Amino acid sequence: MEQSKPIKFREDERSLLLRLLLQVASAREPEIASVLSGRRSLVSLAPEQRIPALQASGVWFQLLAIADELLAMRARRELEQGAGVDEVPGSFASVVAQMAANGRSAAEVQAAFDELCVGPTMTAHPTEAKRVTVLEIHRRIYRKLTELDQPRWAPRERELLVADLESEIELLWMTGELRLERPTVEREIAWGLHFYREVIFEATPQLYGKLQDAFQRHYPGEPVKIPSFMRYASWIGGDRDGNPNVTAAMTAHALAEYRTTAIGWYLTQMQRLVTVLSASSNVVDLPASFTPLLQRALDKSGQAHDIAARNPDEPLRQFASALLARLEATRDGGAAAYPSAEAFGADLRGLALVLEAIGGRAVARRFVQPLLWQLGSFGFRTVSLDIRQNSTVVNRVLAEIFALADPVTSGTPQWSARIRAALGQSERMDIDADRLSPEARELLSTFSVIANHIAGSDSDAVGCFVLSMTRSVDDLLAVYLLAQYCGLSTAPGGDGTIRLRIVPLFETIADLQAAPGILNGLLDIALARRTVRDFGARQEIMLGYSDSNKDGGFLASNWELAKAQKRLAAVGRKHKVRISFFHGRGGSVSRGGAPTGRAIAAQPAGTVTGSMRVTEQGEVVSSKFANRGTGLNQLEILAAAVLAHSAVSPGDVETKQTPEFDEALEALAGMSQASYAGLMAEPGFLDYFNQASPVAELGLLKMGSRPERRFGAGGIADLRAIPWVFAWSQNRHLLTGWYGIGSALSSFVAVRGDAGRELLGRMFEHSRFFRLIVDEAEKTLYQSDMEIARLYAGLVSDSDASHRIYTRIFAEYELTRGLIRDLTGGDLSVRFPMFKRRFDSLRRQMDDIHRLQVDLLREVRAGAADQKRATDALLVSINCISSGLGWTG
Repeated sequence: MEQSKPIKFREDERSLLLRLLLQVASAREPEIASVLSGRRSLVSLAPEQRIPALQASGVWFQLLAIADELLAMRARRELEQGAGVDEVPGSFASVVAQMAANGRSAAEVQAAFDELCVGPTMTAHPTEAKRVTVLEIHRRIYRKLTELDQPRWAPRERELLVADLESEIELLWMTGELRLERPTVEREIAWGLHFYREVIFEATPQLYGKLQDAFQRHYPGEPVKIPSFMRYASWIGGDRDGNPNVTAAMTAHALAEYRTTAIGWYLTQMQRLVTVLSASSNVVDLPASFTPLLQRALDKSGQAHDIAARNPDEPLRQFASALLARLEATRDGGAAAYPSAEAFGADLRGLALVLEAIGGRAVARRFVQPLLWQLGSFGFRTVSLDIRQNSTVVNRVLAEIFALADPVTSGTPQWSARIRAALGQSERMDIDADRLSPEARELLSTFSVIANHIAGSDSDAVGCFVLSMTRSVDDLLAVYLLAQYCGLSTAPGGDGTIRLRIVPLFETIADLQAAPGILNGLLDIALARRTVRDFGARQEIMLGYSDSNKDGGFLASNWELAKAQKRLAAVGRKHKVRISFFHGRGGSVSRGGAPTGRAIAAQPAGTVTGSMRVTEQGEVVSSKFANRGTGLNQLEILAAAVLAHSAVSPGDVETKQTPEFDEALEALAGMSQASYAGLMAEPGFLDYFNQASPVAELGLLKMGSRPERRFGAGGIADLRAIPWVFAWSQNRHLLTGWYGIGSALSSFVAVRGDAGRELLGRMFEHSRFFRLIVDEAEKTLYQSDMEIARLYAGLVSDSDASHRIYTRIFAEYELTRGLIRDLTGGDLSVRFPMFKRRFDSLRRQMDDIHRLQVDLLREVRAGAADQKRATDALLVSINCISSGLGWTG
């Protein structure tokens, strides 16, 4: 067996981390240290040494990721220092500079800011293989590295910092990654809120400040108002699609936790204001208008006498103390509570005006404006909690309710007519819950929770109802009717609306193709049309990347998504309704993962229009928001890309529709999907997938609160897209990110000859969409390894089927790799040096782990003598591989 070569580095941080990890390993497991240093192979170790060796390799991969994050931030700062902030890709500065260069007036730029609405939406999809405790250690290591980056330390001080860093690596070694039990939804809620408390609350006003600075630099002297355009949302505690652990009671708990967290944050900020607002009435002359403002605040606080007595000559501190008292009452449910976040904001704006009147503009900008921006984004809710449920469940519950009086079969003309009649007549129904199933009672209870919170102090606490697997207009109207039955209608007559945004989720390729017709049919319904107009004449549509990829492969999925967006936007224009897209992207390329800025830039022209939502899932959340500098950078890249697409791209040649390109992409997508479908149809393919990957063992990782399958069936169709992608990445096939592209390119050139080859070259040069497809497929191919894949294929019991299917996959791999190299004019991934360097530095260790994982799969499936030890080693190997790749599913 070839041994791993020693790892070499250029960066000081990497060398330091490796040295410290080797010290930690040598003190505990000298043999493991030899594996880390490349002197010995994993597979040569005794069984009892496998877990610590895998754990050490996993720790090293994690440390490398931390170092890479630090280096990326350093490179960004160096670019800004050297070339100027306008030259930093993905920055607000670069976008505003381009707008100014294009001749946009200050008023036009302000209008673009006012249209901006960006919605990062955190989900608890089971793609985070690392425990929260491990993530916290990662953050402390990152902080120590940033401290060491400072040149001011004396040698003794530096030694102490290095010793602290070593202690964190020791903790990482001893903590372990495997969860002993599946996390509860409560823990997932706490996990999500951790990132708000540590990063997002603070990063958000800094983000707005960066946009303000960019505007003022390019439009000096012009007034500007930066709105709170970041509108955070979450599915954690609201996503019940196939997750029986998310109940109505759990949703109510989540809403309460999100509210408490936001108010708790404002309390800390107001306590700081009470501390710093020391202006004395003996020194500054306060405007006369402040006296009634202060008195009103004191009166409403319920503590007027105590506050005035405590700070007799400090009226601004009195005012802040009164606001603090009202916030405490808001948290505790007291009589002095603020009725809404807007009421708190009005008091803050009054404070800002007074500070400016007495010459305290810098104080207002530093202490009050950030709080106002935070309040605009987070309200008294932190996030807007989306509710998600599957259309199958919604229709089943509505059928039960109909059966209480007049049974109707779903999917029939009678069903459709019954729903429309009930909506048109604003039908009310006295529902005897005792006669309903637990599933029906649970869904109705969820609607009651929604109704209670929409009528509360922050109507945005509930975001929208996402209907997954939307297949028809009737599916959506069923949600409207259940909402009507549960008290969410605004009027008892025939002209009311529903006080809930209802969002279809189109996931499979067939659903994406049907989506424009479904939207058109929905907007033909008067109630739906009025409801959409009540919400600003904007209808949100969610697009699923995962299931469409599983359904038709990478190229076909992305092309159908692009076409659906253009067609849906056209339907919106017909009905004078703006369409906002909610992109259900995951971490891996196969599930829509791609560099944020480039992915948004590649969206079809006219489909962003200032508004976009995106999911931030699993390990993507921790990679983006574990540290403040990175978190701010990631938010800026996202928001700046939305602004750029909306305000700059309309005149951009690369985003305009080119019929010749569209015709070619239609052909390529069709051929790619046919090739992909052919592989899925191979006899024995399901057995190949199940046996040549650890898909059956992934559930043992206990990564999330929900099951791996929606409804418990055993086929690929019911398997969630995350374990589908996760499994293909573990065995290094990674075919979900490239399969079918080679066949499509080959057939295209075979039919069209040199003209086809020339057209593909022009598309690669001028179509951001096509170039993004090629780039991401190229990177996925670089991470694929057919020699490693062959080892996993050897696990399949039917050797003939295994050979036939593997041979087909290998042939497509070679074809795709060769044609992409021809198209790009170079070896795979030379255009992505940072990506290539990182993966090259891990490749030999990764290969060792894969070989060991294949052995472990054989042992576990054969019933090893020490089954627990073999299973635990297998699970640690899964974690190691996902750390090395940088994502799970």
